[in-house]
Formats: sequence, C-alpha cells, structure tokens
Amino acid sequence: MAELLEEQRESWGTRGGFILAAIGSAVGLGNLWGFPYKLYSYGGGAFLIPYILALIVVGFPLLILEFSLGHYTQRAAPDAFKQSHKKFEIVGWWGIILAFVIITYYPVILAYCFSFLWYSIQGIANNGQLPWAGQGVEGVKNAKEFFFDNYLGYQEGTALGPIRWNIVLPLIIAWLTMYLCIFRGVKLVGKVVWLTVPLPWLMLLILTIRGLTLEGSMQGLAYYLDPVWSELAKPATWRYAFGQVFFSLSLAFGVMITYASFLHRKSDINNNALIISISDFGTSFVAGLAVFATLGGMAFVTQQAGHPVEVENVAESGPSLAFVAFPYALAQLPYSAWFSLVFFFTLITLGIDSAFSITESVLASIVDKTGWKRSIVLPVMSLIGLAFGLIYITQGGLNWLGIIDGFVNGTRGIMFLGLMEALVLGWLWRLSILRRHANSRSDWKLGKWWDYIIRLVIPIILGTLFFWQLFEDINNKDGFLRTPEGKWIASNCVGVGILVIAPLISIVLSSRKGRNNNKVPTAEEVKLQVRGRLVGAIAFITAIASGVVFIISMQPAQSSNVKTAAFWILAAGGVIATALSFYILEKFDSVSCRTSWLARWAGIFGTMDIAALFAKFLYEKSAAFSIEKNTEAVTHELTGVSYAILVIVFLIIIGGLGWCFYKALSAAGANAAEQHPEEVGDEPKAQSDSVTNAG
Repeated sequence: MAELLEEQRESWGTRGGFILAAIGSAVGLGNLWGFPYKLYSYGGGAFLIPYILALIVVGFPLLILEFSLGHYTQRAAPDAFKQSHKKFEIVGWWGIILAFVIITYYPVILAYCFSFLWYSIQGIANNGQLPWAGQGVEGVKNAKEFFFDNYLGYQEGTALGPIRWNIVLPLIIAWLTMYLCIFRGVKLVGKVVWLTVPLPWLMLLILTIRGLTLEGSMQGLAYYLDPVWSELAKPATWRYAFGQVFFSLSLAFGVMITYASFLHRKSDINNNALIISISDFGTSFVAGLAVFATLGGMAFVTQQAGHPVEVENVAESGPSLAFVAFPYALAQLPYSAWFSLVFFFTLITLGIDSAFSITESVLASIVDKTGWKRSIVLPVMSLIGLAFGLIYITQGGLNWLGIIDGFVNGTRGIMFLGLMEALVLGWLWRLSILRRHANSRSDWKLGKWWDYIIRLVIPIILGTLFFWQLFEDINNKDGFLRTPEGKWIASNCVGVGILVIAPLISIVLSSRKGRNNNKVPTAEEVKLQVRGRLVGAIAFITAIASGVVFIISMQPAQSSNVKTAAFWILAAGGVIATALSFYILEKFDSVSCRTSWLARWAGIFGTMDIAALFAKFLYEKSAAFSIEKNTEAVTHELTGVSYAILVIVFLIIIGGLGWCFYKALSAAGANAAEQHPEEVGDEPKAQSDSVTNAG
C-alpha cells in the first residue's frame, strides 16, 4: 500500500474547502422538504429521539468509515474497495452505478428550481404578481394547477407521453452549471463551495426570520414540533428516522470516499466527520422551522380572509411541498415575488452542491479506473446524463422520477449498499487499520467502540430495515412484481430491474485481475490457523443452519409452534455465530496473517440472522399500528415541551460544533497532527489483504 500513497493526487486547497464541500454534498434538497415532512408526519418533536439516535449510531460512524477508506487509499470508491481486497471492487462500483442513476434525475429537480426562479424574476418585473397567486382554497388550487398542469403537463400512470419542451432549457442550464462547478477539479470545487454552501444558510436564515415574524407562525411550528409520543411506539417511525439520516449524509454513493481521497495526507478525519454530521442535522432542523413557520403564517392569512387552509392540507412531501405548498405560502406574503426569488435561489444552491458531488464521485471513479482525462470524460458523461434526463421531463416523467428514486435512494438500494460497506470493511477486512489511520491524524481519537458499531450495531440495524422491507414486499396483498390477477406491475419491475442490473455491471467493471501477494506462515501461525478455522467452521455452520431453519419456518404451511421454535433457534444461532466470529477476529487478527474467510463470513451470516430476527418481530408488530399521522397532541400554539425541544436541539447543535472547533484549535496549537508509526505509509505489506489466511 505504501507505493499507493506516494502517488501525486490533486488535493483540496484548504480544510475549510473540504468541510464545506462535504457539507454541501450532505445538505441538499431533501433537507428542505424531506426532513421537515418526516418530522411532522412521525411524531413532531418526538421524531427527534430516534433521529438523533440514528445520527449517532449509524450516520456518524459510517461517515468516518468512508472518510478513512478514501483518505487511506487516495482513490475513488471502486478502487478504494479494491485496495482493501481485489474482490471488493464490486461494492464500490455498485454504489457508483446507483449514483449515476441518481444524477440522471436529480438535475431535473434543479431544472424545476431554475424555472421557478425565472417565474419569480418575472413576478418582480410584473409588480410582484406571481403566476400562481391566489387566496385561500382557490390559491392552493392555482398553485397545484400551475405546477402540475401548466408547467409539467402532468399525466398519471406509467406512460411517458411527449417531452415538455419548456423544461429542456432549464435542464441544460442545470447540467451546464454542474459542469462549470467541477470541470477544473476539486481545487475549483473547494472555491465554489465557499459561495454555494454559506449562501443557502444565509437564505434559510432570512426565510426563518421572516417566517417567525408572521402572524400565525406558531400554528405552523405547533404542527412541526409538538411531540406526539405515541408515534414512538410505531416501528415505522424508527424506520424512517434511520433512513432519513442515512440518505441525508450522502452515505454509500461513493461521494464521501471520493472527497476524502483528495484530502491532504495530514488532514483530520474524525472531527471533520462530526462537524459535517452536526451541520447537516442543524440545516435540516432550521429548514423545518422556515417551512412550517411560513406555512403557519399562510394558514393565518387565509383564515383571516375567510378562506381557511389548514397547515396539514398543504404540508405535502417531495416536489409538492417545494413547488406547490411553499410557492402558495410565499404568494401570501408582502413582496411575495422577492421572497419567492430567495426561496428558489436557496433550493438551487442547496441542490447544486449535492448534484455536482455525486457527479464528481462518478467522474473520479471512471478516471481512476481508466486513466482517461477529466476533460474528455466529464463532457461525455454530462451529455449521457442529459439524454437520460429527457425521460423525466415528459408528461409522465414525474411519476418515473418518484418510482426510480424510491428504489435507488431507498431501503432496497443505497441503504443496502451501506449494509454491504459495513459488512465488507467490518468483517472481511481489518477494521483496525482504518481506525489507526483515522486516529493518527485526527483532533481526537476513536476507541474500540467504533469497531463494535461498524461490525455489529450498523449491520444489525440496516439488515433489520432491509429484511423488514423484504417481508413487506413478499407479503404485499396487492402483489409486488405481479398483481393477484397475474398482471405485471411495470413500475416495480423497472425498479427491481435497475437494482439487479447494477451489481451485474459492477461485476463486469471490476473484472480486471488484481495483485496476489501471499506470505508463508510461521509454525506458530499454522497452529493458530488450525484452531481458528475449527472454531470458524463451527460458527459458520451454526449461522447457516439457523438461517435455513428460519427460511423453512416462513412457509405458510408451518404451524405456529414450528415458527416459534425457529424464531428462538435463529436468535440463539445468530448470537452464537456472531460471538464466536468476533472472538476469533479479536484473538487471532493481531498476528501478521489473517483469520480465515470462513470465520469472517460466519460473522456476516450471524449478524444477518439477528437482523432477520428483529425484522420479523418489527414487521409483525407494525401490522398492529396505523402509520397515519396522529394529531391528538397538536394544538395551535407551542407547548412548554416544544420550547424545551427547541432549546435542547440548539444546545446540541451549538455545543457540538463548539466542541469540534475547540478540539481543532487545541490540536492545531499543540501540533497534534504528528505522524504515528502505524501510519498507512509505514504499514508492512503483510498487513494488506493479500496475505495468508490464519485463524
């Protein structure tokens, strides 16, 4: 690995440039409409409990894992996984291919933003009159008709229909903007983000202050923050909280691995990851304040005018919130066209960072693999992405945008890739290498707890979510791929098709033969091999047998007693296999040769047994709960608990960032970034993954 680190690679100009670029990638359009809507829908302030927990146990540790891998290898995701072991390259390409699918439709949302920005400018020139303006129920109707009928020419169903030529130019502008942001490499990106990341924060601050000064804003915040504690008893609340954290931080796209690969060799890893995690959370929370304070003010205006529209009637998710509900709310304000201009410019600056960061991860992966010039790859890739984007600007394109996003950017897609990352790097590689590497150049150090989280906690949580989704798909009464009448469901077939094709293409791209550097073991290591392989074989057989028993018990013909027995067999087998495998890794992996693959795979199957156990339990429990919004505790004014939630959240954000900056300043003052003997460049070749299996 030493020769890898000696290669010259472009780097970020400053630490601040990297942090802002990573924050820009994490903070996107989903922060403005995804987080506020999920918090409103799943318990208000109570949703923050599972969300913050998810941020701590999944988001932040995985972010460190990706930063460490990218910085250690100085390669984009596919080549970074290949450096850990040649067979792991497929995992990196898998995420990159799904990332490419995302950048075929993400610029379409940016195109919407550019269009509405132009309508806002026209409104300013037209004495402040926006084309969707209206009062009360009529205003909501106008906003919906303008977006769906006038702008999109929207048609339901899976038929595409003709292209909406009014969106073609905004789509070209979106791709051109992304191209100009990254065509000169990460040094240019490091300069661009000094404008595109702080600017939306300023815009959000303006929108938040304006929203909070509106009469009736407290009514909107009550819908946003008042806790509905009963929602915490619903498994779906926890599922969406963990999912939102995972997607919000841009994990498993390969973006963070790629960005970290351009970091200077002495750059901090741990503290940067914590700063980015807290900043992403803070942006999401403040965006929610801006959204619901403004919607509350809108509701008050319509009530005063005798045409009341309740907050919950316009607090829709996704594009409807950004291009129907919020435009309508802004149209009720004085100087509405100016505030509309600020809002859509905020959306553009939020979205452009995420868009070009995903593009950069795909671009860097291709360049690292082929050695082709960026100046050739980027234009070709942009044209291909633009061509695919035309699918989503047809009359039925919005339907397909939602369908593809739901599969790729969901539990079946990117979250599954996060599970693969944790399993591959946690069980099949030496996780201690990445921890030592991160600690050797960070403002504060990771403890052994990080290994446990990556190997056990994250795989069990993400595995549970994946199996839970799988159980729902299998038991869907309306069918998943085919209806009960035998008719194919086109949308689900296409979505599953993309998820199946992605790993197949990954196999083709990663088929290039790698190096093989084997080490001859000593007599003592041979003894460890025999003992470790025996225990590993027992663990592996236990894990597989438990899983097989559980699968057999899932058959409808099995009795309840058989299913109960299988449940406990799965629990015992999963725990025993995981514990034995973990013991082998901790006991024998400190020697110069590796533990056997059998023992490592036993750990993977054992954790998946435990995950399937939890998923089955949660799936059965979820059937007893309605996932509809429970508004029993929602009033038109904030309660004392809501104010306490506000104070606690801001203390977490301000205190957390303050602690990070204090550690950074302390480390800089004490010259804490000196090199350690365990640095990657000094790592002996026997520590690489191309060594003889032991234990």
